[in-house]
Amino acid sequence: MVVTAAQAPAAPTPPASQAGPRARAGWLFILPNLVGVTLFTFVPLLSVVVLAFTDWNLVSGLGGIEFIGADNFVNVLQDPTFWGSVGRTVIYAGVSVPMTVVCGLALSLALDRDIPGRGVLRAMFFMPYIVSTVAVGMTWLMLMNPSAGVVNQFLSLLGLADLPGWFASSYWALPALIIVAIWSGLGYAAVIYLSALQDAPTDLYEAAEVDGAGPWRRFRAITWPSLLPTTVFLLVTLFIGTSQGFGLVALLTSGGPGDSTTVLPYYMYQTGFQFYRFGYAAAIGLVTFVGVLLLTLAMWRAQRGRALHD
Repeated sequence: MVVTAAQAPAAPTPPASQAGPRARAGWLFILPNLVGVTLFTFVPLLSVVVLAFTDWNLVSGLGGIEFIGADNFVNVLQDPTFWGSVGRTVIYAGVSVPMTVVCGLALSLALDRDIPGRGVLRAMFFMPYIVSTVAVGMTWLMLMNPSAGVVNQFLSLLGLADLPGWFASSYWALPALIIVAIWSGLGYAAVIYLSALQDAPTDLYEAAEVDGAGPWRRFRAITWPSLLPTTVFLLVTLFIGTSQGFGLVALLTSGGPGDSTTVLPYYMYQTGFQFYRFGYAAAIGLVTFVGVLLLTLAMWRAQRGRALHD
């Protein structure tokens, strides 16, 4: 006998006497997270919004808060140092994120093959992502030491005479930061791609092999379309993380030499915690947040439209 939707029994509902205790138990379970998100996310966010409309020096105490309207935002948009930081942030994220995605894809395709020690290699390449920023920074400070670092010694063996000064050079400091950022995020991108490759349609690969399609044709027709949603996810998450990157800059270069590596998060830190201009730093933070949000939405819509089209 066929049972229609109208004849199907309704889902059992808890008695009214049990609804109250179950609801209270649910609230108790989410209460710790609710308190944490409120205290450490919403309250600081609201504080930044309020501070952005003030002229406040921490030394003057809460009594020194002076509301100045939108003056901070006007000054931010006319600040050449701010726009210089924007340019360096665009170069930093615009180079490191695509390179991380491309290198992560190549690495995942190599590690997806049946090679000896594949599990160990996957763990080795993922290790930099879970290592602390301090350890990563100290390691690369030694590797890229201009006089005694392994990188320059290797380059000298290749016959290069004019060796880079890396973090000590205003010309090479930003490229050196980009190299470290790519190295740090490479394992993360590779692991995400590897998990996506496990879901690739094997029946299509079998049909393509029967039709005589080569490796490049199979990648272009089957692998890449199935990886497009993963690529969009990686581009968005890596862009957000890189554009907010502070730890590597603070540890490796402190924004220098000069201001050659002063990206937006570090400029905001300098303004607030070195020059004590908290209102102006909050305005920089809000403008940065709006810019990153708009760019992320534009990237998401563009890549999503392309994925749907393909």
